[in-house]
Amino acid sequence: MCDLLDSQPPPAEKKLSRMKKLRRTLSESFGRIALKKDDNGFDEICVTKMSTRNCQGMDSVIKPLDTIPEDKKVRVQRTQSTFDPFEKPNNQVKRVHSENNACINFKTSSTGKESPKIRRHSSPSSPTSPKFGKADSYEKLEKLGEGSYATVYKGKSKVNGKLVALKVIRLQEEEGTPFTAIREASLLKGLKHSNIVLLHDIIHTKETLTLVFEFVHTDLCQYMDKHPGGLHPDNVKLFLFQLLRGLSYIHQRYILHRDLKPQNLLISDTGELKLADFGLARAKSVPSHTYSNEVVTLWYRPPDVLLGSTEYSTCLDMWGVGCIFVEMIQGVAAFPGMKDIQDQLERIFLVLGTPNEDSWPGVHSLPHFKPDRFTQYSAKNLRQAWNKLSYVNHAEDLASKLLQCFPKNRLSAQAALSHEYFSDLPPRLWELTDMSSIFSVPNVRLQAEGGESMKVFGKNNIYGKGLSNMKH
Repeated sequence: MCDLLDSQPPPAEKKLSRMKKLRRTLSESFGRIALKKDDNGFDEICVTKMSTRNCQGMDSVIKPLDTIPEDKKVRVQRTQSTFDPFEKPNNQVKRVHSENNACINFKTSSTGKESPKIRRHSSPSSPTSPKFGKADSYEKLEKLGEGSYATVYKGKSKVNGKLVALKVIRLQEEEGTPFTAIREASLLKGLKHSNIVLLHDIIHTKETLTLVFEFVHTDLCQYMDKHPGGLHPDNVKLFLFQLLRGLSYIHQRYILHRDLKPQNLLISDTGELKLADFGLARAKSVPSHTYSNEVVTLWYRPPDVLLGSTEYSTCLDMWGVGCIFVEMIQGVAAFPGMKDIQDQLERIFLVLGTPNEDSWPGVHSLPHFKPDRFTQYSAKNLRQAWNKLSYVNHAEDLASKLLQCFPKNRLSAQAALSHEYFSDLPPRLWELTDMSSIFSVPNVRLQAEGGESMKVFGKNNIYGKGLSNMKH
């Protein structure tokens, strides 16, 4: 025992040795903290200025301190601006501070090499790297169009390099964020379907609200302008199927589009149709012609809404589907009113007949219905107004069930998908998951558009025999 006492170091050396062990123990403790966070999948391993808001639950994590003998424990203080585990001069503890992070920099006693955790801050997850939700993460390439309160740009994401459509909505200081913009953003965030435009990101600043969409190069209006005289019947069928598929998806979730028209149906370079502009009738996600908003919307507005009805349901959208269906086949708008609501209703009644209480129960109670203001027309066969419907098997029947003046008589989107008009499509189309494209099914492709294609439709069924690819 006396020999052991004689071999003990002087008190000063003993105190210094204890302090070294303490520093080494604390360093190893922090190393284990970093490793624990790394195992849990954390991307950043550093203490952000050691703020108390970033140290939630830290007391329960730093278990290694409990292994230090009571006489060697040192009080650990956490403050908003610093972290000093020792009551010693600063030159005994090395810290590396940057503008955004305060990372503990230490060297292991065994290897003397810098911890790999520190080098991770030069990775793409660095604060200087592009991130979602930041305006500088997107580059504007060209201006596509401008509405009354929004401008649309073709852009490129610096995050993943993909093309995007940037809908920049100007905010008025007095009015704040437009409700329609909030509605579109909130709806699209919850809608995931291959036939609905994808909302990638939302950027909010004091001056603007920017909605970042997937970029789709054209819309149905431009597509029909490029191919006048009516589209290829097979393409009409595929476009209509996708439109009904997207509508069925949102209608099942009690969402109405309320502004269906060709300008709001985007067409990708592979022929995929996507519903767009939810709640924003006046701003476009892709380039479109600058028609008068009132006139264009009138063409696809159902007669019940034109007559002042406010009892909206899914049948409101189905009228627009019927109008778009006829326009794709015929090559001209179904009811192109040129003046006002009165003119628009006259064009509808000329084909479908002027309604009365027998054909439309409750029509006399609508605010704008005045029997003496409308010419009395009898209903006609749709092929008398749009002759190309007769070239397409079952097309007239489907159109007539969509274009019903009495809202409750209109076919639903889900029922329309089961109509005989689609009977020659591959059965697998009805088995697809929401995010699967119809073009993932073998032999489903767009046909090359041609002016004479309508005249031969109905004589041959080419599905299942191989369909040609379309390039445009």
